[in-house]
Amino acid sequence: MPMSKVTPTPRIGPPNLPDTLATSYDCLLLDLDGTVFRGAEPTANAIESLAAASGARQLYVTNNASRSAPEVADHLAALGFTAAAGDVVTSAQSAARLLAEELNRGDAVLVVGTEALAAEVAAVGLTPVRSFDEAPRAVVQGHSPDTGWTTLAEAALAIRAGAYWVAANVDATLPTERGLLPGNGSMVAALRTATDADPVVAGKPGRALIEDALARGSFARPLVVGDRLDTDISGANGAGLPSLMVLTGVNSAIDAIWADIAHRPTFLGADLSALHLPQADVRIEPKPSWQVSVSSDEVSVTAGDPTGSSVSLAQAVAAAVWATGPAPDARPIVATGDLAERAVQQLSAG
Repeated sequence: MPMSKVTPTPRIGPPNLPDTLATSYDCLLLDLDGTVFRGAEPTANAIESLAAASGARQLYVTNNASRSAPEVADHLAALGFTAAAGDVVTSAQSAARLLAEELNRGDAVLVVGTEALAAEVAAVGLTPVRSFDEAPRAVVQGHSPDTGWTTLAEAALAIRAGAYWVAANVDATLPTERGLLPGNGSMVAALRTATDADPVVAGKPGRALIEDALARGSFARPLVVGDRLDTDISGANGAGLPSLMVLTGVNSAIDAIWADIAHRPTFLGADLSALHLPQADVRIEPKPSWQVSVSSDEVSVTAGDPTGSSVSLAQAVAAAVWATGPAPDARPIVATGDLAERAVQQLSAG
């Protein structure tokens, strides 16, 4: 009997090259602020890295509810990225969906945010209003640089009267080219204090935004990419998805090292160019370049290979620290030798 023909399993990446994140995942769920850009400036290596990752569907999944999807796509295009409105998934869209599922068509929703957020509310058949006197059944809150005391006062009255409260996101800060500025979460905190209530959160780390992004196609291997542990990475873990943390935004490598189990990324890279590195170079795991030991008082580091970088050190230290438990206490990282000392200094500098 002739032998049956065996079809070899195709490689995802080019022949004889290690698989990268860009070739191993079929959808990149990309955060924007702090990951792809900071205000009016792209992050380091972002434009060329995403252009070279054309084999994966790229969805821009943003907690920022201040702009519509077409406006976000236009902003990306102006910075040099390739994006259409259908590639953009906003927390405003997810917040509107949650409201539509809870309310009746035509119900009034008090909007704390931009006209783009109000338009999403109207698009699902609800009536955006700006005053408690208009008897809102719900409050939706998203980032707007124009939000002030008067707006928050109207929302506080509605929430205290029993209105259903949805926050587009609870990001305390907003990364910009000028630095970290107050985000929607800071304004949400003010209403929490004033009302003793908690909102339903549409954006990351909640499930709604990631679910809405995944509904844009049929994806077998999605990867979440972001800069914030408490939103992007926590959201990925909550959805059971792998994640890449980049060091271009809010959180640092030191933050990742001491993260509790709910906020731990799968991969760690300096910026979006990490998408094109071999997976072994970005995965958080022990590294041959570094010898790491963890005691109750300190983390001790010795260089085993002069080619080791501060990012690979962070990966190795994180792997060692995480092995000690789900919520480690921070302690000093102590280097032995010049190479290790330089890498630890770079790591500590952020």
